[in-house]
Amino acid sequence: MKAIGVEEFGGPEVLRVLELPEPQAGPGEVRIRVHAAAVNPTDVLLRTGGHAVRMPDRRPPFVPGMDAAGVIDQLGPGVDDRLAVGQRVVAIVLFTGPRGGAYAEHIVVPAASVVPAPAGADFPAASTLLMNAMTARLALDALAVRPGGTVAVTGAAGAVGGYAVELAKADGLTVIADAAPHDIDRVRGFGADHVVERGPEVAARIRALAPDGVPGIVDGSMQTTEVLPAIADGGALAELRGWSGPAERGITVSPVMVTDGAADTAGLHALSRHVEAGTLTLHVADVLPADEAAKAHRLLEAGGLRGRLVLDFS
Repeated sequence: MKAIGVEEFGGPEVLRVLELPEPQAGPGEVRIRVHAAAVNPTDVLLRTGGHAVRMPDRRPPFVPGMDAAGVIDQLGPGVDDRLAVGQRVVAIVLFTGPRGGAYAEHIVVPAASVVPAPAGADFPAASTLLMNAMTARLALDALAVRPGGTVAVTGAAGAVGGYAVELAKADGLTVIADAAPHDIDRVRGFGADHVVERGPEVAARIRALAPDGVPGIVDGSMQTTEVLPAIADGGALAELRGWSGPAERGITVSPVMVTDGAADTAGLHALSRHVEAGTLTLHVADVLPADEAAKAHRLLEAGGLRGRLVLDFS
């Protein structure tokens, strides 16, 4: 089968078309004929060697990709009747495992990480859902702000940030979000109640709206210490890239790892249903042929995208 991967770490040019053996589904596993794989920043980290420490026993080639959409074409022993051959599905894929990631014509993943694709969403759009929305869900759960409370979201125009705003509103929370001037309408469209200018002074701008501080922040822009002053004493900060503090005034810092939700079948299914209900909106920046993965990585690293790039394996 065709896959896209790297034999050595480096720039986008190291991504190559590979011919790999077609995988077979084992007990409790599902094989998916991939139609679309979203391109995420963590894929770039794999390509550049940033995840090497997490897979010390693995040998190349390494296949990136954590988000896939496609059709089930094989069920392993012990998979219950929740899933069926021919079903349109989405899956979170852990590329640090021996089978590699989502940039491939066929992937095999645990059935627990596979749920029906949102009805009405095409494969490219569906492939952009799970990794970023589950990250947002885990971040909000870590904050544990009760309905009627207020959260702030930085990086609100991005993939995780946008989902965090939408999910927070669905949770009954008031949302203060940041945005650059050209993204204000986008962030308001996600449902943010208040929008402040993004940047190094975002904490002061949040405090201007919430003088006692907000009980929780989802730090989608990964500003870490810069956003701590906006949090109330005893509040919480959800971080997306592993930062764990320190923080003062009794603030709890929770590093959020999407791998913690990769086998949360009920949670993944709920995200799919949120799309069907219109609570979550899917955003595709562009769809490129799988062979143009290097171009996709260059575009992602250049920044400024709104929505996810998607590789077409159909």
